Amino acid sequence: MAGLEEERLSIEEQQKQEQCGRGTSLTKQRSFDLEADGVTTYTDRHKKDWRTILKLAFQCIGVVYGDLGTSPLYVLPGIFPDGAENKEDVLAVLSLIIYSIIIISLIKYVFIVLSANDNGDGGTFALYTLICRHAKVSLIPTQQAEDKEVSTYKLDLPKHSTKMASALKTSLESSLIIKYSLLFTTMVGVSMVLGDGILTPCISVLSAVGGIKEAVPNLSEDVIMWISVVILILLFQVQRFGTHKVGYSFAPILVLWFAFIASIGLFNFIKHDPGVIKAVNPWHIVKYFQRKKKNAWISLGGVVLCLTGSEALFADLGHFHIHSIRLSSCALIVPSVLLAYMGQCSYLSKNTEDAANSFYKSIPKALYWPQFVLAVLASIIASQSLISASFSIIQQSVALGCFPRVKVVHTSSEHEGQVYVPEINTLLMLACVGVTLGFKNTLTIGNAYGIAVTFCFVITSSFLVLVMVMVWKTNIILIIIYVLTIGFIEMLFLSSTLYKFADGGYIPLLFAFIIVSIMFIWNYGYRKKYMYELKNKVPIETLTAIVSNERICRVEGLALFYTRLVHGISPTFTHYVSTVPALHEVLIFVSIKSLPVSKVPAEERFLFQRVKPGELIFRCIVRYGYKDQRMDHKTFQEMLADQLKAFIEEDNCEEDRQRELALVDNALEDGFVYLMGEGEVMAANGSSWVKKLVVNHLYNWLSRCVRQPDEVFLIPHKQLLKVGMTYDV
Repeated sequence: MAGLEEERLSIEEQQKQEQCGRGTSLTKQRSFDLEADGVTTYTDRHKKDWRTILKLAFQCIGVVYGDLGTSPLYVLPGIFPDGAENKEDVLAVLSLIIYSIIIISLIKYVFIVLSANDNGDGGTFALYTLICRHAKVSLIPTQQAEDKEVSTYKLDLPKHSTKMASALKTSLESSLIIKYSLLFTTMVGVSMVLGDGILTPCISVLSAVGGIKEAVPNLSEDVIMWISVVILILLFQVQRFGTHKVGYSFAPILVLWFAFIASIGLFNFIKHDPGVIKAVNPWHIVKYFQRKKKNAWISLGGVVLCLTGSEALFADLGHFHIHSIRLSSCALIVPSVLLAYMGQCSYLSKNTEDAANSFYKSIPKALYWPQFVLAVLASIIASQSLISASFSIIQQSVALGCFPRVKVVHTSSEHEGQVYVPEINTLLMLACVGVTLGFKNTLTIGNAYGIAVTFCFVITSSFLVLVMVMVWKTNIILIIIYVLTIGFIEMLFLSSTLYKFADGGYIPLLFAFIIVSIMFIWNYGYRKKYMYELKNKVPIETLTAIVSNERICRVEGLALFYTRLVHGISPTFTHYVSTVPALHEVLIFVSIKSLPVSKVPAEERFLFQRVKPGELIFRCIVRYGYKDQRMDHKTFQEMLADQLKAFIEEDNCEEDRQRELALVDNALEDGFVYLMGEGEVMAANGSSWVKKLVVNHLYNWLSRCVRQPDEVFLIPHKQLLKVGMTYDV
């Protein structure tokens, strides 16, 4: 059907060319057909200079590294809750911490994963969209049937890596099970990042505030808990000011924090036991497992806490810049944290019984109160990294139809990736308060935290391997090395954290179940709605009959009829005409489309196609990336009018061009009218009770609770006319 329509349009174009006596440019027509791939090579036009990178490197310290930087507060107590048995155990654990940070945080995330960004944006969805652009694995068919393969694999020389990439691509595209698995895995990854966003504030603030017991031993856990709750509530209240202001406010505090923990670590290292430098020898790890066996494996659930915040390095990338994160990581963060752990372990090697409170016990008495105040402030800031990451990843999910519509506020005019999501901020705050009140101590929360962190690691690595094969075309030997080293280490960590499932480890899995359920229900209803419109789209013959019908009144002005479809005309149009038998002089069917890219250049935003020759009826696809900010209606109208005129000038012969431009100008003077179909989805007769529950009740309930499409598209209510319709899916 699509091929016949293309053939018919081609014949009509040839006839128009013959009538006009001149060639007509088909550039816009063909670019419309290929719009799904039209911006895959877009690169950031606002290249960062070194001054900007240095500024962002300073700013990102206050947002990205708080979690990683405050992990010394609770890692060793999590590994040795009952105290360390001997110095050899301390050396082995220090060796595990050193190599975990170097291999996972530094090598994997800072130097490998950050390179897998999507035009400067990171996170689980960035990896997913990168895969979607190189293989047709999206479950919503937004590409036209005439789309051509744009994969660069076919342009490569026939070497082994290219053949492997092509084979993997074919496997992904041909299996519906794999497509669903990729989407489900992405949703799980998103839910785990949100779980981190809930657990990070809890464990960080409780750990820091709990240090006051060194000065006030009689203080009860309930008092510490309530102090933590108040701090958490205040933290979430400042999110509305945006990452830019929060980052600048927090960065000086964290710089001071890293300076303190590094200095105290160096002091303890020199004072207590410089011999812990032997931990750089990984043989201590081997001997530890030989000696402790199962207990060594169980202790990995505590070791993994030293890596908390590593995923935030990638998820928060859209707020900053890859070079700024690499610079600050190598110059300040990793050296400071390693010194802090070495100092604690030096102290522990002489005071093994103090492991449960090793951070505060190892602080020199004169520096206790300054360090305590800094610890509380740093723990508050630590929460910022995952909160910011949660906002970023929700924005991506909403744009790609995988999360209910929520309000996304862009908080910086300089950096487009810095966003704030009020609804998510409120939900995270309530969840944090609930977890803190429910568990009261860091040990149980740490068990939960470990599972959330390691799940994120494994999912990111799984997607990264796909990127290595399909996008980077990495040598198979290097991929195998990655899987057998980093992949094996992460699976070992995951198995250890799952061992503590009953001791609080179920919390992130419970969060994941709730969040994935919401995402799946929304995406399922969204896809069913789109497929119904696609199946019941208005044929060109029906449109011709409607336009030619003398009973249909033509009125002055320009109407924008909003539709999800990029393949044709929505069935709600015929319902509208039967209800309101009138058509505007200029009618444009507008499809707002989110592409699997982070940003779409403004000059490539609008794509037009004439629906019926001789009539001022057009289709227009307005393309956004998942990081793009929606235009206000005035800017939107101006850009659409300019692009429409440009299309008419290129699409028409001289006589028709002048006449149509004059008609468009007259229509613009009369103003815009917005038409929007409001379809309610209902499960068709004979559907299973599960489908009826999901579609009729859960999806429709979510649709009523969240922002409506006219709010998302910033449509002025005074110019809006809605048409209701029921879809039997």
